Amino acid sequence: MRLPDLEAWAIFATVVEQRSFTAAAQTLGLSKATVSKAVTRLETALGAQLFHRTSRMLTLTEAGRTLAPRAQAMLGEAQAAEEAARDDASAPGGRVTLAAPMTFGLQRVAPALATFLCRYPAITVDLKLSDAKVDLVAEGIDIALRIASLPDSSLRARRVGSVAAHIVAAPAYLARRGHPRHPAELGEHACLGYSLLPTPGLWRFTGPGGAEVAVRPTGPLVANSGDALLPALRAGLGIAVLPEFIVGADIASGALEPILTDWRFPPVALHLITPPGILRPARVTVLIDHLMTALADCPR
Repeated sequence: MRLPDLEAWAIFATVVEQRSFTAAAQTLGLSKATVSKAVTRLETALGAQLFHRTSRMLTLTEAGRTLAPRAQAMLGEAQAAEEAARDDASAPGGRVTLAAPMTFGLQRVAPALATFLCRYPAITVDLKLSDAKVDLVAEGIDIALRIASLPDSSLRARRVGSVAAHIVAAPAYLARRGHPRHPAELGEHACLGYSLLPTPGLWRFTGPGGAEVAVRPTGPLVANSGDALLPALRAGLGIAVLPEFIVGADIASGALEPILTDWRFPPVALHLITPPGILRPARVTVLIDHLMTALADCPR
């Protein structure tokens, strides 16, 4: 039986991650020639070219794009196996890369990390806050938190809880335009769009007796950040549907007022996502366990 060239697969995965033969060589502590020969060796064994090489640019071929996630998964499994063996004999340590949505990360994740880092001083966390969807494998993310409905994928997901959404407007807007009594009336109002809702162009509501209504909102502002809508909301420019963690403080202070409270916007699940694979370093496992506990106690 011919064994796979695991070294060449690992080098290929590193070149993909670093986007450069030179950078991969520096990362691995090898010569550029050794890295290039390993990739060529793998291409010969596969009978397929993995990279388009020019003097200015290195890009993956179609075969390279198909095989890159598998190569990165193999490298990750091997690294996790070695780290798991080391962790058995010592306290968890090392770096964990965590991605989270911007506002949720600031309000909920950052405080949870403070207590975690006090408990595990040998672990460092690289927290990446962005509302954009990240590619865990390509960007080397160990854990990601997503507030969304998840499509089927090879990623591993654990449901942490659900995030409620509120339909809100400023008292000044409601005094000027009136309180809508039914979601169908929202078509006559200015609506501020949050483009990261599951269906941003179509608001779906469930009301008394299970009644369902769908509305297409129109208005002066659409943004991919709920925080960016808050000034316009507070200024009385329209109505918006936003997660509780974004508008909860404004509702409590009276700056915004919930409306259509008999109607519910579908809650969105908060998921904890990790790359495919069975083995994880202990530092990743303990952070997952901590986040599952800390975020389960967050107000929804």
